[in-house]
Amino acid sequence: MYIKHRELHRTHNIGWLRAAVLGANDGIVSTASLLIGVAAAHASHNQLLVTGVAGLVAGAMSMAAGEYVSVGSQKDSEQADIARERGELAADSMHEHEELAAIYMSRGLDKSLAEQVAAQFMAKDALGAHVRDELGISETITVNPLQAALTSAVTFAAGAALPLIPASFAPANLLVPAIAASSLVFLGTLGAIAAHTGGAPVATGAMRVTLWGAVAMAITAGIGSLFHVAAG
Repeated sequence: MYIKHRELHRTHNIGWLRAAVLGANDGIVSTASLLIGVAAAHASHNQLLVTGVAGLVAGAMSMAAGEYVSVGSQKDSEQADIARERGELAADSMHEHEELAAIYMSRGLDKSLAEQVAAQFMAKDALGAHVRDELGISETITVNPLQAALTSAVTFAAGAALPLIPASFAPANLLVPAIAASSLVFLGTLGAIAAHTGGAPVATGAMRVTLWGAVAMAITAGIGSLFHVAAG
């Protein structure tokens, strides 16, 4: 008796995982950097919090719009390619059969077997075979624009809220180190979780986002200090 075995692969998570990691990472880095820059310029505590909340809201909306437009454009391009392929199949199916067989030969099949495989795919689902094997488009890597937009907005807001926690409670003389240290911990944790979810090395994922977060915060701290000096 044949029992269907369903395998779960990490690539099935690629759509939402990419948008979630990008959103949360940007939320932490941009808000922490913004807060550190403003704190380094010796803004008041209220000004700091207002700036952080404004950055959270604006960033979440920007991420949602950007992801929707980007992923929507990608999806439009894919649909245009599929429509073009459909027309080519209708106009010259023999050439498309040869093209599919050539693809399988390039992947290691001998000519006879490649032609048989191509013939069977053409008979069962010609368009699906060409979309998958010629265009490289599959359901696994196709991302829904609305899903990506909502995921990016929510995760950006969640990430951006984290640096606001130390900014709300740390004393004025410890604002910059408190925000920086806690944000680096948040970034490292996010990188490790994302790497684990995607099946990548955890240490590498954590170090990658932590390093770039530290660079961003250092630059904005320097700029904030310059503005303070100039104002003084």
